[in-house]
Amino acid sequence: MGHIKLDQVSKTFGSVEVIPPLDLTIEDGEFTVFVGPSGCGKSTLLRLIAGLEDITSGHIEIDGADATLVPPAKRGLAMVFQSYALYPHMTVRKNIAFPMKMAGVPKAEQEKRITAAALALNLTDYLDRRPGQLSGGQRQRVAIGRAIVREPSAFLFDEPLSNLDAALRVGMRMEISELHKKLATTMVYVTHDQVEAMTMADKIVVLQAGVIEQVGSPLELYRAPRNKFVAGFIGSPKMNLIEGAEAAKHGAETIGIRPEHIEVSTTEGTWQGTIGVAEHLGSDTFLHVHGIEGCDPMTVRVNGELSLKHRERVYLTPNLTHLHRFGADGLRLE
Repeated sequence: MGHIKLDQVSKTFGSVEVIPPLDLTIEDGEFTVFVGPSGCGKSTLLRLIAGLEDITSGHIEIDGADATLVPPAKRGLAMVFQSYALYPHMTVRKNIAFPMKMAGVPKAEQEKRITAAALALNLTDYLDRRPGQLSGGQRQRVAIGRAIVREPSAFLFDEPLSNLDAALRVGMRMEISELHKKLATTMVYVTHDQVEAMTMADKIVVLQAGVIEQVGSPLELYRAPRNKFVAGFIGSPKMNLIEGAEAAKHGAETIGIRPEHIEVSTTEGTWQGTIGVAEHLGSDTFLHVHGIEGCDPMTVRVNGELSLKHRERVYLTPNLTHLHRFGADGLRLE
């Protein structure tokens, strides 16, 4: 089990309200990702669920029981932090075993859980090594293994990949996703990287200034962002937002179009502009086009084989079936 419900949960530090009252339900077995810019309250919200911070008002339920005043160790949750926090003098085996030893788990049961966790995390060959003999990715797997052996009802991850380099991040992202499928356990994951959110989540919770802007599946948020903030945050590169006369033509205060929904021509089109930076990434090229009224520059995704250069004049035509419209309040117009 791993059903978590937040009912009008808020958090105030002194006179500053960092999390206004909010409601949220995380279903059993779901991979939920909290995403948003730095300082949006996502880590604070995770710590409230874990019990590492006291809530100011509201209630937290875990598997149907009120956990608002339950201490962290009694909530049946396991947390994996950005820092590995491993004991350098202990072997991998002893690091993984440590929480079980503290809980008084019998030796035979400890060995059984260590073997299962090591197998799930590809750590079997490293059990007798110390953390200093491991790579960053391996150390993070040990930290996850230490959480697994506690057999929690839910795992809480607080930006666990931010200390890794780009290649390791991609690898660990896949490993955590695979682990979720193997364990079928609730996972709540905090990141500021919306690519991590899009590729890992069953459900994304987008936060800004402690407020939940939208909750939904990755594709729901991508295809139908509730407001301009979500539209500009979800997607890489982000959605182009256009204001002024061009938006007014479509009965909106702001219109949005994603980089992949714009056609490029050197002869004709709806908008005319000049290429600034062209980012060549192999299969794709991202053009940053200047001179488009209401949106400067505009980002366009084109085939990497297309030969377009700096200062070249181009014409852009948006695919109107993929146009997003937003009102003066920033909310989506249907």
